[in-house]
Amino acid sequence: MLDLRQLRYFVAVAEAEHVGRAAEALHISQSPLSRQIAQLEQKLGLTLFGRSQQRLQLTVDGRVFLTEAKALLRHADRLENLGRRLGRGEEGGLCIGYAAHAMHTGILPNALRVLNQRNPGIHVALYSLTPAEQFEGLRQRSLDIALVHEPPAEGDPDLVSAPLLDDPLLLVLPADHPLAGRKDLAPADLDGLPWVAVENSEDPAWRDAFIASCMASGFAPDVRFEAAEPLTALGLVASGLGLALIQKSMLRGATEGVAVRELPWHHACVRLFAAWHRIDLRSVVAAFRSLVLGGGATG
Repeated sequence: MLDLRQLRYFVAVAEAEHVGRAAEALHISQSPLSRQIAQLEQKLGLTLFGRSQQRLQLTVDGRVFLTEAKALLRHADRLENLGRRLGRGEEGGLCIGYAAHAMHTGILPNALRVLNQRNPGIHVALYSLTPAEQFEGLRQRSLDIALVHEPPAEGDPDLVSAPLLDDPLLLVLPADHPLAGRKDLAPADLDGLPWVAVENSEDPAWRDAFIASCMASGFAPDVRFEAAEPLTALGLVASGLGLALIQKSMLRGATEGVAVRELPWHHACVRLFAAWHRIDLRSVVAAFRSLVLGGGATG
């Protein structure tokens, strides 16, 4: 049986790559920390770290184990949170998993605002997680509802979902770009121009997918910069460093220094879904689901 304390120690050492620094962060001495790591390796029959005089480095197996250990600890934290809520009699509490886009579009904040108006003092725990982590949380019942970019597989025996939003991608150009004054743009106008691509952390092949979608619309982007999120891309575009495709919801009140154009021939959007477990839907979960599916705008 795995010891959660040992897993937490392992994660701390892996992230610090140094027993001394990890021990300081954990407020324990180095010797017992080293012992706990050695016991974990012995229990697993696995070498987690390659050791040198300067620092510890994860082995290949150690890196794989670190990913799963962190996922398990996140789930344990959510489960503990659920247990504490139930122990306090907070049957009406909610654990919500979400993708960042649920915040950007206002769907999640609006639904939470109305929920709070109807149920003052309700306890809500929010977890920013990948779709796979959210679906696992729903199955394990440590999450009540998930807001994700992709639905669970069709025919999933445990989970059901409903679409929330198709957020179209719009072209954003520097305000002084030669094309900024033109109302209608053709694919050939964008061919070979410098671009800022927005990363999709949920898809390892996001860059290839972005280029493929542009090619399918008839132009080849020259990707000069890769932005971690849309607001960073907007800043780069405003600085004249390239063009970008940004979801419509991100452009409300954030267009200083840029021009925005619709591309009717480029059919791309960011999608958002709500997902939940099909069994034992508590009344507060059902109520919140209705708010989300209704846009959270009524109260």
